[in-house]
Amino acid sequence: MGYDIERFVGYVNEGLLCSICRDVLEDPLQAPCEHAFCTACIHGWLVHHSNCPEDRQVIDVSLLRPLYRYMKNDLNRLQLHCRNREYGCEMVCSLESIDRHERECEYSQIPCSNAGCSVQVERRNLDGHLAVCEYRSRECPNGCGYTILSAEDTQHNCVAELRTELELLRSEMICRVEEAKHEMESRLDSQRRHMVQKESILQNEIEELKSQMSRMMSDVRSLMAAERQHRQELEQAELEKREL
Repeated sequence: MGYDIERFVGYVNEGLLCSICRDVLEDPLQAPCEHAFCTACIHGWLVHHSNCPEDRQVIDVSLLRPLYRYMKNDLNRLQLHCRNREYGCEMVCSLESIDRHERECEYSQIPCSNAGCSVQVERRNLDGHLAVCEYRSRECPNGCGYTILSAEDTQHNCVAELRTELELLRSEMICRVEEAKHEMESRLDSQRRHMVQKESILQNEIEELKSQMSRMMSDVRSLMAAERQHRQELEQAELEKREL
């Protein structure tokens, strides 16, 4: 939907009106046939139709384009009243800046910021409302440090609140201790498994070294036996040589 034409000051060119809602264009798009529409209006129209609502030429969402620059400039220069005019705002500004003004307008109706309060007040009156709002919060005057709502003043009990907080803190600490305990046990189990695994690997390596040592000793004994045999053969050859 476009901007209500009744809000505008002076004459508004027909070409700046939406061909569907007949209000002043809001977030405009233009069809190839040069008819202009509010984005929301033309998207809603094309859900059920496939042509221009003015001349019935076939159009598609992909064919829609932004408004010509000169038309966009004419649109932005239009002067209109703030939508809060009925509440007392007398501001008249260009369409280009109306959104910025209305976001900050002192006459805008805004919700109370206190949780649970459904009242809407003018922005300029918000501080006054917050001062008397039944949902406003403040620190307990008795010094317990609790933030209480005005509506809870008669029910607030400092001792009970502190006991409740103490129980919550106690429960939270127990939970944290249990979590720390479980985490430590998990780490110890992980380290224990790692050590067992390392011990198994070392044991296998020791057995392998023993096996290698055994083979080496066997080889040494074989070499020593071969050396004795060789020495005996040399001695026998020496004896034979002497006899000859």
